[in-house]
Amino acid sequence: MNSTKRFGPRYGSTVKKKVEKIEVRQYKKHKCPFCSRFAVKRVSVGIFNCTKCKKKFTGQAYWP
Repeated sequence: MNSTKRFGPRYGSTVKKKVEKIEVRQYKKHKCPFCSRFAVKRVSVGIFNCTKCKKKFTGQAYWP
């Protein structure tokens, strides 16, 4: 639970495990649907940007 250490003893382990699972998937690099490279980063909620082909597109809230 690396990303959820900021919560300390609050909220319980089950909730923290769910949050960690979402955050790990949210901040990893994703595959670009245009150039097929793993160069897509999340800009904000639902907006993603490919660092290779410079395309900006929308997706779900946490992953494309």
